Amino acid sequence: MKTALMLIDLQNDYFPGGRMELVGSESAAARAARALKLFRERGLPVVHVRHEALQAGAAFFLPGTAGAAIHDAVTPVDGEPVVTKHYPNSFRETDLLERLREAGATRLAVAGMMTHMCLDAGVRAAVDLGFECAVLSDASATRDLEFDGRIVPAAQVHGAFLAALQAAYAPVITVDEMPSFLGL
Repeated sequence: MKTALMLIDLQNDYFPGGRMELVGSESAAARAARALKLFRERGLPVVHVRHEALQAGAAFFLPGTAGAAIHDAVTPVDGEPVVTKHYPNSFRETDLLERLREAGATRLAVAGMMTHMCLDAGVRAAVDLGFECAVLSDASATRDLEFDGRIVPAAQVHGAFLAALQAAYAPVITVDEMPSFLGL
């Protein structure tokens, strides 16, 4: 079984100074960079996914802006595909599935942003398409949300979504646990 690293939406708008800053984005990117280094050193496939917002009134990830660019911590190198998406699900109306199949990947280590939206949608879709996944909890980030007039802190949002994924879709591990868990 070949494992690929899928990095979802590690884009500038989610970092300090961006249009939708997330809680812990810098720490998550540093951990994602460690995972990326390991995959590169082992010659394993890496796929970067980036979001461009095309809907009217979008406030971030606007095409052609610096905020929509992939963050410097995980800049793609020659030969690493970058898949551009327009929906939370990384597979919807993209060639991501074909790229992963061409790379021979059957398993995915997944990291990215936002835990409660695009990471969650991407992992669920990947599993539904037959991939075995592991979510890198410390290489992912989200933000505070509001529900029923209350603020739900990012740490609780992150934990709730990871707990839901772990219950039925994918083990949740740290970057430090990744090599032994994935047999790398």
